[in-house]
Amino acid sequence: MAGSFYLDAAGMDYRTLNAIVREKVRSGVCEFVLDNVRGQRYIATALKGELNFTVKGTPGQDMAAFMKGPRLVVNGNVQDGTGNTMDDGKIVIRGIAGDVLGYAMRGGTIYVQGDVGYRVGIHMKSYMDQQPVIVIGGKAGDFLGEYMAGGVILLLGMFSGKPEAPIAGMSLGTGMHGGVIYVRGDVPEGLVGHEIKVEPADKGDLEAIAEIVRDYSEEIGVDADGIMASDFMKLLPRSHRPYGDMYVPV
Repeated sequence: MAGSFYLDAAGMDYRTLNAIVREKVRSGVCEFVLDNVRGQRYIATALKGELNFTVKGTPGQDMAAFMKGPRLVVNGNVQDGTGNTMDDGKIVIRGIAGDVLGYAMRGGTIYVQGDVGYRVGIHMKSYMDQQPVIVIGGKAGDFLGEYMAGGVILLLGMFSGKPEAPIAGMSLGTGMHGGVIYVRGDVPEGLVGHEIKVEPADKGDLEAIAEIVRDYSEEIGVDADGIMASDFMKLLPRSHRPYGDMYVPV
């Protein structure tokens, strides 16, 4: 099997970049370094298997969409739609992320060092024995976990560029009907709707959080003990059909 491949993406069209990557994957390359990435879209989209990418720069929209297996480390920020409907794999973002991160993801892990945008984890779901995980080191915009049906979102609020902002925006967990959202510290009043119940994380929750935090800390390069030196709250749906009473049978 071929070894690693370095690509200088400066000024390169996204179609050309992705065509080169796919050709190298077909030839057996499994380690990639993509340098000087500046907004090229669809990087690693729909790729499968044990592939490793180091991305230097700012990849464009829908990076790792429909991905199943590869590991991506981004030394920079990412744009909208990262991890869209991904099945498996790991994305480590050593920066901030845009909107709709992890849209409808069914498996795998996304770690973000800093803040994220709106509608992160929307329609996130578990699939068979797969349970997707999103960890946000900073703060989140509105509609975090909207219509969430499964998986885990862990919101730390620690490594943020918005010190005065609340840990999350409005409508936290709106329409949520599965999965769990863990929040480090308190959940400000008025952020969650009536369909969500908020309660302290119990012993089992803290053990699950600690396991996630250990891996996150190793990937991001932060102190796990410092993260765990706080209380955590748990957000759960009150119903698997939060809007069931809005519909009248005919």
